[in-house]
Amino acid sequence: MPGIIGKKIGMTSLFTSDGKYTPVTLIQAGPCVVTQVKTVETDGYEAVQLGYGEKKLKRVTKAEAGHYKNAKTSAKKKVAEFDVEGTSYNLGDTVDATLFVEGEFVDVVGTSKGKGFQGVVKRHNFAGVGGQTHGQHNRARHPGSIGACSWPSRVFKGMRMAGRMGGNRVKIQNLTVVRVIADKNLLVVSGSVPGAKNSYVLIEK
Repeated sequence: MPGIIGKKIGMTSLFTSDGKYTPVTLIQAGPCVVTQVKTVETDGYEAVQLGYGEKKLKRVTKAEAGHYKNAKTSAKKKVAEFDVEGTSYNLGDTVDATLFVEGEFVDVVGTSKGKGFQGVVKRHNFAGVGGQTHGQHNRARHPGSIGACSWPSRVFKGMRMAGRMGGNRVKIQNLTVVRVIADKNLLVVSGSVPGAKNSYVLIEK
């Protein structure tokens, strides 16, 4: 299995084996249940769908309820699909933090914190127009000029301007697994992970 569903617990820091004081993120990695097995014969490719977190049965549709019943498990809050070429899994199998070992590299996918509508200084790291001298009392954080005049007579697509910031799918690559706490299904990975506390993340090997 090349990945697992988890929940971001929060950040802390600790001393690693080489004596460095390292900021780390705690992730509740599983346990996840195999809710569907896709094969080349039935779906055209090999993959496994995992479910994580408990959900009330009345909160799902009848189709979803039947889906979980086939896997002989309860309704799940979060499901995700992982590529599993060359490995075999069965419906109802459990995957947990023991999938990972200390020292290996992982990629973590999450949804970044939503910041709402923001200006160019915060959204694109613009420096602003300049100091508040020479009469510039009210536009220090303004974007400045955004284009020409009669040509092109429009704003080019992709122009860096104010707008909604955050709430995007973000992948952070090559984070080191500093520690695996198997009895609590906790992963301690180096560095930061996208998303707010208690948000769902995908940990990929």
